[in-house]
Amino acid sequence: MFSFSDNDFFARRCVWVNGPVIVGGGPSGLAVGACLKEEGVPCVILERTDCIASLWQKRTYDRLKLHLPKKFCQLPNFPFPEHYPEYPTKRQFIDYLESYAKKFDLKPQFNECVQSAKYDEACRLWRVKTVSGNGSEVEYICQWLVVATGENAERVVPEIEGLKNFGGEVIHACEYKSGDKFRGKKVLVVGCGNSGMEVSLDLSNHNAQPSMVCRSSVHVLPREIFGKSTFELAMILMAWLPLWLVDKILLILTWFILGNIESYGLKRPSIGPLTLKNTQGKTPVLDIGALEKIRSGKVKVVPGIKKFNCGTVELVNGETLEVDSVVLATGYCSNVPYWLQESEFFSKNGFPKAQNNWKGKSGLYAVGFTGRGLAGASADAIRIAKDIGKVHQEDLKQKKQKVPTHRRCISTF
Repeated sequence: MFSFSDNDFFARRCVWVNGPVIVGGGPSGLAVGACLKEEGVPCVILERTDCIASLWQKRTYDRLKLHLPKKFCQLPNFPFPEHYPEYPTKRQFIDYLESYAKKFDLKPQFNECVQSAKYDEACRLWRVKTVSGNGSEVEYICQWLVVATGENAERVVPEIEGLKNFGGEVIHACEYKSGDKFRGKKVLVVGCGNSGMEVSLDLSNHNAQPSMVCRSSVHVLPREIFGKSTFELAMILMAWLPLWLVDKILLILTWFILGNIESYGLKRPSIGPLTLKNTQGKTPVLDIGALEKIRSGKVKVVPGIKKFNCGTVELVNGETLEVDSVVLATGYCSNVPYWLQESEFFSKNGFPKAQNNWKGKSGLYAVGFTGRGLAGASADAIRIAKDIGKVHQEDLKQKKQKVPTHRRCISTF
């Protein structure tokens, strides 16, 4: 990489990157960086926080484990240690990622928040502008841009009538660590996805009194069926059977194992779990104990919220609950529209317009946006690295055949 100046560059330090810029230092960004190293392609990883995998390190609860078996969550060219359990803990996964970065000598530029990224048609290069915590600005110039900020970059906080006047503690699930400080309190958990279910379970285990808002329908599946991961079983069946039939089989098996969950206020969608995931991106809940708490009455399922009042919440069915605290398990969203100045490949919601699309035009790539978790991100990373590596090697061959051209450089980065 080299630093250089140009007419409009005087206000910030400018860095030429002889390879791609990867935005995001989470598992997706690390996977691309490692695969590029294997292809002999240098890169720069930009991370807005002070650590890798900040979502896992700073915005997850203590009891979190991988929901899928470890073999479906490992990154390219680096399996999990054999002594790890089938479902590694949060700490174990973070240790794995740190070992991954060390093995492939990945050193992200920490505390650099991307403000904008735009393709310059005149010079046919990407210009990525960042600002650090101390206010210093840098502009990276590169041929390729890899968007690895993922599907869960920013929290989603819904507008709910009266919430600002509630008076009690209100936090998002990304701020929740443990139910220990909520002992004896009445806690309203807004959301019934995997996070909502697990937070409710954790609260109950710490002797809190959780009520979980289930506003819409949700698929709840057992994490394992006949001793095999439900996800793995689904993958095996889909290799031989149509999707609709696999959905039918999973729902029948789920009914035998979990029973009729609608009697507890958990209404199932009319569309099967895998079809719903593929068409709308809604992930089914994998039950790890919350359903038993719901059956026993230790976790109460309630319908949608009408409005909050001071210390209470009014539900759409007319019921009023006294509440001490609120946990918003309302999910996350992409932050790509806030900084990427491009509209052909990415849609307004921050996801690629075409499903499972990893490659755009003008050297733009996306990793970790397929809705297929870490396995999908790893597959994307391999494709991206091979695609860039092929062009990179061709460029090197051409440069060897040409007389080197002069570039105004002021220092080596």
